[in-house]
Amino acid sequence: MKSNEIRNLFTDFFQKKQHHIVSSAPMVIKNDPTLMFTNAGMNQFKDFFLGNRVSTHPRIANTQKCLRVSGKHNDLEEVGHDTYHHTMFEMLGNWSFGDYFKKEAIAWAWEFLTEACKIDKSRLYVTVFGGDNIEMLEKDNEAYTLWKDIVPENQIIYGSKKDNFWEMGDTGPCGPCSELHVDLRDDADRKVIQGRDLVNTDNPLVIEVWNLVFIEFNRKSDGKLEQLKAKHVDTGMGFERLCMVLQGKKSNYDTDVFTPLIQKIAELSKIKYGVHNKKDIAMRVIADHLRAVSFAIADGQLPSNIKAGYVIRRILRRAIRYNYVFLNIREPFIFRLVDTLSEQLSDAFPELKAQREFIKSIIQQEELSFLKTLSSGLIKFDNYLEQQTDKSIPIAGNFAFELYDTFGFPIDLTVLMAKETGKEVDLDGFEKCMAEQKARSKKATQQEVSDWFEVNLPVDTKFLGYESNKAEIKIIKFRKVSEKNEESYHLVFDRTPFYAESGGQVGDKGYIRNKEEQIPIENTFKENDLIIHKSNQLPKKIAESFTAVIDTERRFKIQSNHTATHLMHAALKKVLGHHVEQKGSLVDDTLLRFDFSHYSKVSDEEIKQVENLVNAKILENVALETFLDVPYEEAVKMGAIALFGEKYAENVRVVSFDKSFSIELCGGTHCKSTGQIGLFKIVSESAIAAGTRRIVAVTGSAALSFLENYQDMHKQLIEILKKPGDPIKSVISLIEENNLLKKEIEVYKNDKVQELKNGLIAEIKNVNGINFISKQVDMDMASIRNLALALKNESPDLFVLLASTSNNKANLSLLISEDLVKQKNLDAGKIIREIAKEINGSGGGQAFFATAGGTNINGIEKSFQKAKEYLEKL
Repeated sequence: MKSNEIRNLFTDFFQKKQHHIVSSAPMVIKNDPTLMFTNAGMNQFKDFFLGNRVSTHPRIANTQKCLRVSGKHNDLEEVGHDTYHHTMFEMLGNWSFGDYFKKEAIAWAWEFLTEACKIDKSRLYVTVFGGDNIEMLEKDNEAYTLWKDIVPENQIIYGSKKDNFWEMGDTGPCGPCSELHVDLRDDADRKVIQGRDLVNTDNPLVIEVWNLVFIEFNRKSDGKLEQLKAKHVDTGMGFERLCMVLQGKKSNYDTDVFTPLIQKIAELSKIKYGVHNKKDIAMRVIADHLRAVSFAIADGQLPSNIKAGYVIRRILRRAIRYNYVFLNIREPFIFRLVDTLSEQLSDAFPELKAQREFIKSIIQQEELSFLKTLSSGLIKFDNYLEQQTDKSIPIAGNFAFELYDTFGFPIDLTVLMAKETGKEVDLDGFEKCMAEQKARSKKATQQEVSDWFEVNLPVDTKFLGYESNKAEIKIIKFRKVSEKNEESYHLVFDRTPFYAESGGQVGDKGYIRNKEEQIPIENTFKENDLIIHKSNQLPKKIAESFTAVIDTERRFKIQSNHTATHLMHAALKKVLGHHVEQKGSLVDDTLLRFDFSHYSKVSDEEIKQVENLVNAKILENVALETFLDVPYEEAVKMGAIALFGEKYAENVRVVSFDKSFSIELCGGTHCKSTGQIGLFKIVSESAIAAGTRRIVAVTGSAALSFLENYQDMHKQLIEILKKPGDPIKSVISLIEENNLLKKEIEVYKNDKVQELKNGLIAEIKNVNGINFISKQVDMDMASIRNLALALKNESPDLFVLLASTSNNKANLSLLISEDLVKQKNLDAGKIIREIAKEINGSGGGQAFFATAGGTNINGIEKSFQKAKEYLEKL
């Protein structure tokens, strides 16, 4: 059975069990401070488990793309080395939100594996939670009894909290779980050792395929467990592992999930797979990491040096290093595999095919960048190892940090290289260096967040901001946040006119008030789907009613910029082509910033065309049209633009300004008509990554101010040039005149160098067999360098020390002829550091030429004397 058929088998099975089939959420998570990536199928349903939202479907199933490379769920080190761990993987799952519980979940899991998939029942083992004394949690005897009705007792195993109590992270929904394991060993091996004895022992052929989690608790920030109001089911089955079982393989990498990629790597590298162990590991790592990086880019996360972007860069650089070292490929290579991946998965994940060229471009650029420093870093690493003869001594943390800081080596890459040579890395030392760097750059932040305190009965917050700028509200709950010695409060209302930061649009500000007090709202944002209002004060009578009022002037500017962003997006597609896709945006009250896919600089003429199209629509005063609760598929048929990397609900909001021009899926606030924007002006266009451009623009009064500033500069220029007719022509004339004068100055400087050179040769003194020159000259540093280099060929065994002054500072330049450097083992860089002490300065440079600067111009003569004394002692 092929992998695509297995995926469909699962969804068809649960569809018949009245489950609603949903698409995968993006792998990159937004609006959740506890997670950067989806690491389990349940992440997109977290709010349902917490009670922040109610699902319209009590039963759901899907296949979810997941990533596990950091934190609690981290499989990175095993990837490629074993048969079943991956960075990116698919998780098949079925969920119940307050509907069915253990009985149905257990029965259906067994039915699917044994009847739909026809797995040998005797090869399956199940585990149940065995309780935990520390947390005072009892054994899951209910699950044990349910399993006992369908599975022989010798195939049921009580497990520890580590294996059978599932938690998504340090906080959040959790509960006991029941795992299903399959024994893939040959019959002869099974007779020697029972499969139950190998469950959860990291045996590569006795593996977990499915985990049934019974969500009934919420882990709070203080570590305590609280009972959830409703019980839920969250199951997750490794798709790649199921394929291994059903395709009769003993490694995930031998299934058709990976073989097309591995075969392509073998073909392009001209290395046969299955011959050399280290080369095989490299091919598996590259195949795995390509999938992770490609899906992340398709979801809108580009490689970078911060947060989620750095995780993606780490994964890709790890793959590049394997490619470089073990496959001996010294040029961009991994990007060439994207075509194979997109063709393989285009039916299940169409975003890969739609963004194929963009993904290839980003990966190729990353490969080019890292390959420039990889070779130097590997040489430095090898040289370091040669000096460390004792393998028991770990690699120094400061050296690992140097590889990270100078050569771009992620720490896990250094750990991997060390492991291959039988060494460890001083990770504590590395972390200390990292902490010091963060402290220096003032980026280190500490935040303490309390648990929520409920004030009024919980309800789903109703957003009123499309129609109203103020509303009567009640505070449902609040929590306290401490950061950088400052305290603030997060407030959740029952209803709100405040727009929460989302989709690139910043959150609203304003205040809430009653008869006794007025409390500022400094920001509004989302955490999962919870609308949170940030304030530096907590109301005195928090349970009472308040009037919530937004800053309407600020909102007007924000929505003008948001509407202009839609118009500009449409205009860019018309001017540049339909390949233009939004890759990011920022809309606030000062400007709009728009990142989009395009493979060359947008020309001045194209920018003019875009501006003209947008301003024409502003002059038309096109009315806003919104369509609410439109089924997603219907919205797409209407022509609405959907953004890759966004997870849309089944029913969406469509925003249009002239359907034939601009129509998008959007939850943001907008002008009632385009005329409210007033004016649109692009202020900059630049590249931010390979294949990605950025435009910054302003609207309304900000656009008018921008143009007025240019008008003022134009007037000043005319006044300065005293040429009202054609100031541009006058500026060009000035530049040409300036260039001519520069050339004349260069000729003068060269003549002066030649004149001084002849004079200095006549002043050569013999000191201890060395031709010594010391002289203070009235020249700039560049001319002094030219003078010193001109002297180099005039006399053997030459030692020249020249000085100059500028802005009350002393400068020294030291030239030593190369024959003298070799004969006497001299180093101009070291020598000048000593001489420069006389001018209260320091310096450095190469062995034959070095410079120094200092604050004591009166020490120049002493520096000459010190140089002479140095030569006399040689």
